[in-house]
Amino acid sequence: MSKDTNVTAKYNRFSNALYQIKMKHKYNITRRDFLRTAIAGGGIALLSACKDKAGMAKGSDGSPKGLASANATTGEMTYRTNPNTGDKVSLLGYGCMRYPLVAPSQELPDGNNLDQEAINKLIDYAMAHGVNYYDTSPAYCKGFSERATGIALSRHPRDKYFIATKLSNFSSNQWSREASIAMYRNSLKELQTDYIDYLLLHGIGMGGMDNLNSRYIDNGILDFLTKEREAGRIRNLGFSYHGDVAVFDHLLQMQDEGKIHWDFAQIQMNYVDWTHADETNPNNTDASYLYEELHRRGIPVVIMEPLLGGRLANVNDHILSEFKRRSPDESTASWAFRFAGTPEGVLTVLSGMTYMEHLQDNLATYSPLRPCTPEELDMLEEAANIIVKYPTVPCTDCKYCMPCPYGLDIPSIFSHYNKCINQGNVPSSRKDPNYEKARRAFLIGYDRSVPKLRQADHCIGCGICKAHCPQGIDIPRRMTQIDKVVEDLKRSI
Repeated sequence: MSKDTNVTAKYNRFSNALYQIKMKHKYNITRRDFLRTAIAGGGIALLSACKDKAGMAKGSDGSPKGLASANATTGEMTYRTNPNTGDKVSLLGYGCMRYPLVAPSQELPDGNNLDQEAINKLIDYAMAHGVNYYDTSPAYCKGFSERATGIALSRHPRDKYFIATKLSNFSSNQWSREASIAMYRNSLKELQTDYIDYLLLHGIGMGGMDNLNSRYIDNGILDFLTKEREAGRIRNLGFSYHGDVAVFDHLLQMQDEGKIHWDFAQIQMNYVDWTHADETNPNNTDASYLYEELHRRGIPVVIMEPLLGGRLANVNDHILSEFKRRSPDESTASWAFRFAGTPEGVLTVLSGMTYMEHLQDNLATYSPLRPCTPEELDMLEEAANIIVKYPTVPCTDCKYCMPCPYGLDIPSIFSHYNKCINQGNVPSSRKDPNYEKARRAFLIGYDRSVPKLRQADHCIGCGICKAHCPQGIDIPRRMTQIDKVVEDLKRSI
């Protein structure tokens, strides 16, 4: 038996054994158990057996393979190979949901407020530094993300990048076959392309099985998309998952029964949601389960929300001090991105990079990736245990709840509240030693972050936003809670 064959056999035995454990304890396997085993028993150690002279693990096509890509030449992007198409995909993917905006006075008559010049510069820089995967949707940036992405990318050779977009037919008036096909064809037009590299059914799990059937099955849209894949206008067909795990399991069962082949899938994964997903949001599913179910079927995994809506870029002081002790020169965010990129089955990790410094920091993390060690995974497990004890709001800043008909800036309200929680600036009692300092930091920061007419006290509890939140947040209830915190702090002046 060749060395490569032996390595593969060992990894398969490891993976199968791990799956049997998972089936006995479907949701109870810990982050430490899985990732430590994956690295020590089937990850870096196994993959390092097929290194080239430079010490870099290679696939049969010569591309970087799995976790051992950490040995790549410093400064070069880490790539993963899609086994379905051979695409060499940058481990850092550009999420096109949080593009930079122009000043209100520069907004176009149609409502487009995206800063196209700044977007062009960001994408040019990303392309020049190895990023080749760009993820957008008809629902992003008030509906203008695809257009902006198409303008920026069309200035580059089409074979130098992969476009991922979604069939985002969320509203019931978009569920008909005609409306859904029109949305798909408009994506091709906006993106200035005649084919989509990665097309996703958007947000499956939201609304349960009835929602899945109405959006994609009963209207024949899944059959239509499958035929588009056969015609080459879709190169990879997959789905993004939020919410009801029964829908996730159903889609995988469809593949097991030969009814469909999924080329890839997109899930929310970070070092908190790995085994604490239901603690941050009862509607979420542990990423450890989602990842392993996909990986054992050979379905490449695209990661969204590696920073949990930005919360893992702004952790509390205790966690931050430990990060800095271990890696003084690395950003807080880099720990989350390293975690998300460590598992072998991850194809790319999406980051919504609004500013150049975000892009440059993420490029440094993945050029090349330095996979997390077992000791570092232990530390991140402890960090996650601390984070879930803080009553932060599980908002990922996706802005699906916007616009609010009453003008609230819902994501900014949650962002400020979560930031103050992490920094200890939401005092629970006037007896707290730092009460006055924390009170002032919360109130002054609140007025600076959110205009008064867009703050939580203007919520009337209409509930329109709730149906659009992929995290299942009871937004009106949270607005009431936050407004009470504000009023209590004001009364102590």
